[in-house]
Amino acid sequence: MIHPMLEKYAKVIVDYSLGIKKGDTLLIQGTMASEPLVKAVYKEAIIAGVHPLILLKFEGQDNIFFNHASGEQIEYESPFMRYLYENIDAILNILGSYNTKTLSNVDPAKLRERSRAMTDLREIFNDRAAAGELRWSICQYPTLADAQEAGMSLEEYEEFLFQACHLDKEDPVKYWLEFGEKLTGIANYLNGVEELHFVSEDTDLRCKVKGRTWVPDMGKENYPGGEVFTGPIEDSVEGEIRFSFPGIFQGREIEDIRLTFEKGKVVKATAAKGEELLQALLDTDEGARYVGEVAIGCNYGITRFTRNMLFDEKIGGTIHLAIGSSYPETGGKNKSTIHWDMLCDMKDGGVIYADGKKIYENGEFLI
Repeated sequence: MIHPMLEKYAKVIVDYSLGIKKGDTLLIQGTMASEPLVKAVYKEAIIAGVHPLILLKFEGQDNIFFNHASGEQIEYESPFMRYLYENIDAILNILGSYNTKTLSNVDPAKLRERSRAMTDLREIFNDRAAAGELRWSICQYPTLADAQEAGMSLEEYEEFLFQACHLDKEDPVKYWLEFGEKLTGIANYLNGVEELHFVSEDTDLRCKVKGRTWVPDMGKENYPGGEVFTGPIEDSVEGEIRFSFPGIFQGREIEDIRLTFEKGKVVKATAAKGEELLQALLDTDEGARYVGEVAIGCNYGITRFTRNMLFDEKIGGTIHLAIGSSYPETGGKNKSTIHWDMLCDMKDGGVIYADGKKIYENGEFLI
């Protein structure tokens, strides 16, 4: 029997986030830990007349792969996945961990090589998504491991997740449609801006965004949604920024990250903890030292940091930058095998100026 809240969750994802219609093909990816939500989505997809395909990872699969795979296997691109990425109508990735630290001791060089091997698949995915040919979404199933990572009991984490997704409301879709109008209004305003200036503790950063497209995240590609984002002009980022929350990469934490930019490029990077990993990420490739995304979190239903960027990057009153690849739909042109988000709190004295005008203060828009 499927839990009623998961049925509600699945229906919102299938009908609203993915906009599934009869005859569509749908790839559902997840872990076996997320099986209850996979089952609920599968049921909704069948009811909708969709043709679903399910791919699930078992516990420890990634660890086995990286500990035992040869160089040839790490560099292998599956022709089956290429076919799916080129032909599928919609993809849903359901997150849900057995162990959030499973890759903590894997050689970073192996992770980089695997990421490089996936470059063509990512470009197919991004290009089709930007062209409107591929619908996709990411969501979270609450597991014990993810609850522990967030510093909560499983019951607390479930309540947090349903609140963040606004599934606690009688009609979540109505909420997202109304909230989406507000986000669209903010995005439309920012589409007319040439330069942004971010100021907060140990942060004084400028970037140009003229001609780039701001995208309102209305709970479609990410569920929950709740941010507006774009790709800044690649050589325009100047100044310094301190990320007040830990950066999380493959389950590893990097604390008190401070970056200095000149002509768009990171020229200095320090961290109180995990600096070696930070430097390794910045040296992944040439594009890893440039910003692929700048975004403002607007989901005030997300009330705490959970070490899960699906939620954390949307926290109302924050901004985040991602080093690495841009999203094509924003007009961003940066290319990299990574896209790594880092989060900065703006609720205590943070200010954003747009072409010299103060538009945001203490975590709230003034426009």
